[in-house]
Amino acid sequence: MKLKSVLVIILLSTFLASCSRPIGYFGKCPDAIIEWVDVLMIHEIKYEHQFPEPPEESSNLNVKKGKKIGEVLYKMADNACSNHKMKNGDAAFIEKGTAIYEVNGYPSSFLVLADNKVYVSHQNKKAKIAKELYPLKDYVKNIYIESTEDGRRLHTFSPSSMKEFIEAWDNLKVKDVDYTDEPIFLEIELKNGVTFRLIYSEKSNVFPIGVMGNEKIKEIIQKELQQSQRY
Repeated sequence: MKLKSVLVIILLSTFLASCSRPIGYFGKCPDAIIEWVDVLMIHEIKYEHQFPEPPEESSNLNVKKGKKIGEVLYKMADNACSNHKMKNGDAAFIEKGTAIYEVNGYPSSFLVLADNKVYVSHQNKKAKIAKELYPLKDYVKNIYIESTEDGRRLHTFSPSSMKEFIEAWDNLKVKDVDYTDEPIFLEIELKNGVTFRLIYSEKSNVFPIGVMGNEKIKEIIQKELQQSQRY
């Protein structure tokens, strides 16, 4: 299975609809009901804003705007067709002309800031190993196991397991992956308060963002999962 598509498309019945259109009618875009994910693309990297920050947790964020690295050139929502291919400057919901910034203290290949929201790298075709996609070392505060039903934090990794996970993560290979089993939700909390979900498929030992696991990663996650199930 390929990396998760940027958008989910529910196609209309184009055949039936075409019966009522005059010959030569080409229609307008968007040509389908499109459920957009909050994404943007710059410097050949696709970023995703996963979790709107709850007001009660907003004080935990310590995100400082860095230098401007670009701006939104095209807003896809209400404009793009179902076959649209994302390119640099595209964003799902952000208005054209909105500036895109670095996040101070973090590589722009990992995090960017736009429209007062943090976007986390989701797809980087230049990345060959996991730390080039998510450079976790020096940036992670906590790793949690989440409920797959409602996203609640169920368990916090021990400091030793978190350290081992990050060390093992660095050199995992980035490639197209297949998975068939139920996912495990890991939540990564960064030192600046930003959080994002990292999905893991235990049976296949892969992360569906396109990272192959290894035996060490599997061992660490299994150990922490067992700890979470004791309570």
